[in-house]
Amino acid sequence: MKEKILLLLLLFLSFANSLMAQGDLMIFPKRITFDGIQNRVQNINLSNIGKDTATYKLSYSEIKMDQDGKFIAIEAPEPDQRFASPYLRFYPRMITLAPNESQTVKIQLIKTNELQQGEYRSHLYFRAVPKNKALEKEDPTHKQEGMSISIIPVFGISIANIITIGESTTAVTLSNLAVQQSEDGRTLSLDFNRSGDRSCYGDLQVNHISPEGKTTPAATVKGFAVYTPGNLRRTKIKLSTDQKTDYTKGQLQVIYSPQNKGTKYAEATLRL
Repeated sequence: MKEKILLLLLLFLSFANSLMAQGDLMIFPKRITFDGIQNRVQNINLSNIGKDTATYKLSYSEIKMDQDGKFIAIEAPEPDQRFASPYLRFYPRMITLAPNESQTVKIQLIKTNELQQGEYRSHLYFRAVPKNKALEKEDPTHKQEGMSISIIPVFGISIANIITIGESTTAVTLSNLAVQQSEDGRTLSLDFNRSGDRSCYGDLQVNHISPEGKTTPAATVKGFAVYTPGNLRRTKIKLSTDQKTDYTKGQLQVIYSPQNKGTKYAEATLRL
């Protein structure tokens, strides 16, 4: 019996770091924000850091974030959620990069007269296009019944594209702070409570303050987000394993701040 071939595509989605790479594609920056309508064009820089030529197809995807920070694909916006994709266009829509080659993708803000106060968000998805490999010539002396399966991984990166109009009404509070012991060390669990018309996005700094008042960094998290329309995100942060830090005494200080701004979203302390 002639052998049959079944191709399966596996999609991998990534949301991470200011200089971000998945597979052999590097992207900078990891998110685009149009603050108002004055600057209507922004650029994304792509680089192929691999050894082979690669092709990527670009498209918008719509997602929501659950209370544990997981992303869920959706087709229609949730209540109090608005998609940015109808007000953005990008080009090119497909890119082929040779090894060590770079290219710029332009994102343009359109239909600005239709935008209202608040936030609009969609995610620009860069999906690797798998190469079509010719099947090896079948050996007429080799007979095999059934079906063989070839699994082709398809890598992708998704970055947030956000439009904000008007003054932000967003506020954040931190609650339910607790330290937990595990085999890997101690972790800090806490809840982020968001209110208002915009997502919050920034960096987390956790400090241990000893009974004598000495401050020691205990953890840092870059690019932590709570996306609209979600109002709650629960998370756990692994604390430093520095043996000089005694997590049974003193207090933990948590500071959540927007990136590149001298302000704070929220601050809280936990007495140990």
